[in-house]
Amino acid sequence: QVQLVESGGGLVQAGGSLRLSCAASGIIFSINVMGWYRQAPGKQRELVATITNGGSTNYADSVKGRFTISRDNAKNTVYLQMNSLKPEDTAVYYCNAIVMTRPFPTWGNYWGQGTQVTVSS
Repeated sequence: QVQLVESGGGLVQAGGSLRLSCAASGIIFSINVMGWYRQAPGKQRELVATITNGGSTNYADSVKGRFTISRDNAKNTVYLQMNSLKPEDTAVYYCNAIVMTRPFPTWGNYWGQGTQVTVSS
């Protein structure tokens, strides 16, 4: 079993910053891609950013230049630094990870419980 636990959400004014963290725990042999997705009320869940275990990153156009994804492979943790936040960034942010777990070699797609980010204008 693998668990993803997010932290760092909250309320911030437009133009402010927040840093999200997500730590994976459990029976983990390897983690391939880690990422962040978000879902605003009445909208579908959308990709925000992903990062491979080699450090290659991918961003949604709407966050390029404002958000930075990073990871600490030794800690099985992924981060999302969010700067210059806008009201339209308001959403529940979900951590995602593609994890090799047991029985070896089993790849599973895991999600965190979500953390609320609210940006006031």
